[in-house]
Amino acid sequence: MKVTVNVECSPQEARAFLGLPDVEPLNAYVVEAMRARIEQNVHQMQPEEMLKTWSSLGVTAQDQFFKLFQSAAKASMSSFTGKTDSK
Repeated sequence: MKVTVNVECSPQEARAFLGLPDVEPLNAYVVEAMRARIEQNVHQMQPEEMLKTWSSLGVTAQDQFFKLFQSAAKASMSSFTGKTDSK
């Protein structure tokens, strides 16, 4: 036997009915804190600032980045070589 019950209610009504806590004040606080932090750090999102940060890492970071892509390419190419394990 299969029984289907459809209930139409808002999320606030569902939380109250199930006895869950009201998290709207906490959510508002977190959103406000995130907004304030983004406003404080928005200058770091400028392309010039990002390039300064990345270029300060120097050549070693570029080499590591290249090696990462090289190893990924080798791994993906090894799956296309058609090699099969035969016993």
